[in-house]
Amino acid sequence: MVPFIVSTHTSRQQTTLRDPAVARRVVAAARHQFFAHGFRSVSMDDLASELGISKKTLYACFPSKTALIEAVLRDKVEEIEADLGRLAKEQAADFETALHQFISCLQRHTTEIQPAFIRDIGRETPELFQLIEQRRRELIRRYFGALFENGKKAGLIRTDIPTHLIIEILLGAVQAIMNPPKLMELGLTLETGYASIIRLVLEGACIPKPKR
Repeated sequence: MVPFIVSTHTSRQQTTLRDPAVARRVVAAARHQFFAHGFRSVSMDDLASELGISKKTLYACFPSKTALIEAVLRDKVEEIEADLGRLAKEQAADFETALHQFISCLQRHTTEIQPAFIRDIGRETPELFQLIEQRRRELIRRYFGALFENGKKAGLIRTDIPTHLIIEILLGAVQAIMNPPKLMELGLTLETGYASIIRLVLEGACIPKPKR
C-alpha cells in the first residue's frame, strides 16, 4: 500500500506543479519584476519568495530563467496583438480615431518596459530579441498596413506613395533604432523611440491640412 500512496501523492503534486493557474501567476510576477528592474537583478529565488511557492514548483512551470523570460515576452506580445486587433475592429471606419488609439496603445505598452530590461535582453539573450523583432514586423505590417489603407480611402494619407513602401520605411526605422544597443547609444526609451519614429513617418505620409 505504501508505494501506491507515494505514487498517488507524486501524481497529484505534479498536476499541481503544472497547474496553468500557477504558471500564469509566475508569468505575471516575472513580467512586473523583469520589465521594471531587468531580469539580471531578479533571481528565481526572488520570484518564488514573492509568490509564496517553492523553487521546485517554479522550475516545474519553467525549467529555466530563459524559458520564463520567453514566456513573459510571449505574454506581452499576445496582449499587444489582442489590443491592436480589438482597436482595428472597433475603429475600422474612422482613420483618425484608430490612429490615435493605435499610438496610445503602443505608448501604454512600451511604458511598462524600462531601460534595464532592454539592456539585459540585448546583452544576455539577443536570440530572444530576434524573436521580438520578427513578431514586431508581423504586427506592423498587419495592423499599420490596414490602417494606412483606410487613411488613403479617407483622403488623409498620401496616395502617391504605395502603402507597402510606407510600411517598409516604418519597419526600417524601427529596426535601425528600436534595438537595445542603439536605444542605449541614443539615450532613448521604447516609448520615446516609437513616438518619434511614428510621428516622423506620419508627418511624411499624411496629407497636410489646409491652412486657414
